[in-house]
Formats: sequence, C-alpha cells, structure tokens
Amino acid sequence: MLERYHRELLNFLNRQVGDSDTAADLAQESFARVLGAQSSGQAVLDMRALLYRTARNLVVDQYRRAEVRRHEDIDALAEDQSPPAPRHLQPEEALASRQITHAYLATIDALPPRCREAFVLHVFDELSHARIAEHMGISVSMVEKHIVRGMMACKQCQRRLRGEAGVATSALHPRAEEKT
Repeated sequence: MLERYHRELLNFLNRQVGDSDTAADLAQESFARVLGAQSSGQAVLDMRALLYRTARNLVVDQYRRAEVRRHEDIDALAEDQSPPAPRHLQPEEALASRQITHAYLATIDALPPRCREAFVLHVFDELSHARIAEHMGISVSMVEKHIVRGMMACKQCQRRLRGEAGVATSALHPRAEEKT
C-alpha cells in the first residue's frame, strides 16, 4: 500500500499545503492512521479513498490549528501594546512624502512637452535612448539633451525641497540628511 500510493498522496498534499516537509509529515500520518484502522479490524473497502479522506482531514485540522495560533498571537499583541506604525506610515512622514511627490510631478509637468515625453519614457518606462529616439522620431543626441534637462529640473526641485523642508526630503532620500 505504501509504495502504491505514497508518491501520489505526497504530490496531492504538497499541492494542498505548498510545503514538501509538511506534506511528507501529513502523508506519513495519513498512512499511520489508515494502517491503524486496518489493524484494528475495521474493514477498508477502498484504501486509496480512505487515504485521501484522511489526508484531507489532516490538512483541514492543520489549517484550523494554524488559525487558532494566529489569533492567539494577535490577541497577545493586542494585550501588550500596539506596535508603532512603520515610519513611512506615520502621518507626518506620509504628508511630507506626498508633498515631495507632488513637487516632483509639478516639476516634470512644467517641462516642455517633448522634453517631458522623453524624460518620462526614460525614467518611468525605462526605455533606452535609442528606443525613445525611434519612438519620438528624433535623434539620440536630442533624447539625451531632453533627459539631461529633466534630470537637472529634478535636481533643482530636490535642492529647493531641501531648502524649504530639510526633514521632508528624508522621506524620499534617506541619505539626504548625511550630505547636508
């Protein structure tokens, strides 16, 4: 019986739980329970069906135990104290980050249309200079000039942000404080 159904049951359990070690443990437990039932004198009409039903029940039991443990962990956390939200989710940091993003977007929007298009294609769409030149019908040299202009505008925006709100730029550039 073990040799006949082992690989098949192991594959089934691995698909169910997504972990080969857990699947192996569950397969072993399934065989042990079915052999225990068989040796106790219970008539087993369809060995394969009993193995699969046992394995499926073990998967459900394991899932239920994991859920109970997860809820116990959550309850324990709630009893202690709520952990602080990550820094980037703190209201001040979120606001500063949003303001920085809006400043950069405004800077990019202020670029001339062709310059903005080349810059966006390079920075956000990650196209090469040659692909941008082909797409826009301009020379690679002109693409490079547009991208440099966009980069310079963003650098100027960064300097302006650093001057207006030195702490706010740390949300976008954490090492900015080290340079100043």
